[in-house]
Amino acid sequence: MTDVLHPSLLLFFGAAVVALLRGRAQQAWMLLLPAGVLAVVFTLPLGSAGATTLFGMELLILRVDALSMVFATVFAIITLVGALYALHVKDTTQHVAALTYAGAALGVVFAGDLITLYVFWELMVFSSVWLIWCRRNPVSMAAGFRYLIIHALGGVVLLGGIILHFLDVGSVAFDAIASDSAGYYLILIGFMVNAAVPPMHAWLTDAYPEATVTGAIFLSALTTKTAIYTLIRGFPGAELLVGFGLVMALYGVIYAFLANDIRRLLAYHIISQVGYMVTGIGLGTIMALNGTASHAFTHILYKALLFMGAGAVIHMTGRAKMTELGGLYRYMPITFLLYMIGGLSISAFPLTSGFVSKTMILEAAALDQRAIVWLLLALVSVGTFLSTVLKIPWFAFLGQDSGLRPKEAPWNMLLAMGIAAFLCLYIGIFPGWLYSLMPSPVDYNAYTVGHVLWELQLLLFAGVGFFVLLKYVGGKPKISLDTDWLYRRLLPRLALACQGLIHQVWNTVLGGLMRRLTWLVDALTQHHGPQGILARTWPTGSMVLWVAVMLAASLLVYYL
Repeated sequence: MTDVLHPSLLLFFGAAVVALLRGRAQQAWMLLLPAGVLAVVFTLPLGSAGATTLFGMELLILRVDALSMVFATVFAIITLVGALYALHVKDTTQHVAALTYAGAALGVVFAGDLITLYVFWELMVFSSVWLIWCRRNPVSMAAGFRYLIIHALGGVVLLGGIILHFLDVGSVAFDAIASDSAGYYLILIGFMVNAAVPPMHAWLTDAYPEATVTGAIFLSALTTKTAIYTLIRGFPGAELLVGFGLVMALYGVIYAFLANDIRRLLAYHIISQVGYMVTGIGLGTIMALNGTASHAFTHILYKALLFMGAGAVIHMTGRAKMTELGGLYRYMPITFLLYMIGGLSISAFPLTSGFVSKTMILEAAALDQRAIVWLLLALVSVGTFLSTVLKIPWFAFLGQDSGLRPKEAPWNMLLAMGIAAFLCLYIGIFPGWLYSLMPSPVDYNAYTVGHVLWELQLLLFAGVGFFVLLKYVGGKPKISLDTDWLYRRLLPRLALACQGLIHQVWNTVLGGLMRRLTWLVDALTQHHGPQGILARTWPTGSMVLWVAVMLAASLLVYYL
C-alpha cells in the first residue's frame, strides 16, 4: 500500500458526512470537501502507487501518472464548481449521490488494474442514476431506469472482457490492450457504451435532459470523460475509433440542430465533442493524444458552463423548450453573458479554451495526412457554432419576447458559472498551463495566423448562413426519433406481439391437450363412473368364473 491519501476515499467519507449534516453546516461542508480533494489531487506526487493482492491478482488501486493527473485535476475542479452551483439545493440524497459519483470517477482514473477500474465503474452507474431520479417525476424515473439498464448491460460486457483478457494474458494490469487478446473487443465495447458511441449513445440524450438542474452538471462532466480516459489508456491508435469518432461528431451535431429542448441540444453536443476525442484516440499520434486529453479537459469546463446556463434558465422559468422561451437577456443578463462564453468555447472561437484544444486534434489529422478526417471535423465546428452560439441564444435569450419575467439566477449559480467562464478564457489566452499538464510534451502553437483566420472565416460564414435561413432553423415542437426508439417503442411492441403469438400457440397446444384429456376422462367415466361398465351389478356365476380364472392364472405364473 501507500501513505498517499486516495482522493476517492476522501470523497466517499465526505459524502457520508453530508448525509448527517443539515443547513449551513451542510453547505459549508459541501464547499470544504471538494476544495480539500482538489488540494489533495494537486499535491499527489507523480509515480505514487498503492497496490494490494486479491486472490493471487496484483491490484494497483492508486496509480498517479501524467495521464491520470490530467483527468483527476479537472474532475476535482468540476466537483468544486458543481458543489457551489448546487449549494442552494436542499436535497441531501442528490448531494450524496453527486459526491459519490465524483469519487467513483476519480477512482476510475487512478485505477491501475481492470478489477479496481470495474468496481469504480459500476459505482459510477449506481450513484449517478440518482441524479436523474432525484428530479422525482415519472419521466425522469423512466429515463433513470433505462439509463441503469443500458449501463448494467455495458458493465456485463466489460466484465466478460476483463475475465477473457485475464485468461488470455494472466494479468489484470490496465495498460494498452493487445488487439489479439480475447477480451479486446468486449472491453472496447464496454468503454464505448460509456463514451456514448452510436448506436450505443441514446441513453445520454434520453437521461441527461431529465436529470436535476444541478445533477446534470456532474453527468455532463464525468461519465463520457472517464470513458475517454480509458480509451486513451487502453486503445491508443485503434484505427476503428477514427470511423466511430467521425460518426459521433457528425451524428451529434445534426441531431443537436434538430432539438428543441435546450438541454437535449447540449446533450447531443456532448456526443459530437466526444467524437472529436474518440477520433483523436484512433489517430494515436502524440499530438492527437495530447489534443484528446486537452480537449477532454476544456470540454468538461465549457460543457458544464453551458449546462449551468441552461439549468439557470430552467430553474428560474420552469421552461426548457426554445419554442417557449425568448427575450430572457433583459432579465438574466449575467446568465446570458456567461453562457455565451461557454458557447464560444465549444465553438473553438479564438481566445477561448476550445480553440487551443480542438485545433490540436485538427492539426494532428492534417499532419497525419487525413484530409477527409480534417474536413469532416472542421464541418462539425460549423454545426456546433450554429447550435450553441446562435440557435439557443437567439431563440432562448434574444428573439421574440415570450412574456416571461424571471429574476437573475441565485448568487451561487452565477459564481459557479463565473469560475467556469474564467477558466475557459484563461486557458484560451494562456494555454501553456493546460499544455504543461499533458502526458507528453506539447509542441503546438494554436495562435498562428492560419489557425486564427481559418477559424474566424468558418464561424463568420456559419453566422451569415444562420441569419439568412433564420425562419427555417428555429426550434420545432416535435420529437426527433433516435435509436432509443428501438427500446422505448419498438421492443415493447415486439414484446406485446410475441406475447400474443405465445398466447395463441399456448391456447392451441393447451386446447389440444384439453380435448385429449376430456376424451380420456370420458373413457374412464364410461368404464369406472357411477354408470360405467365396471360399476354395474354382475351375476354371481360370472363373478365366480372370473375369480377362478384369475386364481388359475396366478398359480400358473407362480409355478412357472
